[in-house]
Amino acid sequence: MIYKFKSPATGDLIMLGPQGDQLLRLLGREPAAQGIVEAADMPAALQVLQAAIAAAEAPAADATQDNPAPAVGLRQRLWPMVEMLRRAQAADVAVVWGV
Repeated sequence: MIYKFKSPATGDLIMLGPQGDQLLRLLGREPAAQGIVEAADMPAALQVLQAAIAAAEAPAADATQDNPAPAVGLRQRLWPMVEMLRRAQAADVAVVWGV
């Protein structure tokens, strides 16, 4: 599945299925073909995404140089959504997908 997130405050954001599923799970939602993030829910959503990014970038206690970081980290994957949520929150509009 491909996710197409939309908001009147921004351009559309397209995510491939696995990354969109991961995003929705981070937000505490089950992956679904349709959904909405209301403006009132955006502060909590932004906090969750930023905490996930920080946790992914924290050095692991058992990390070694033999286990390199992925080429595209969670910050790069989530940053477009973080920006979309910030702009939508500032404009007091929702972010939807699948509609």
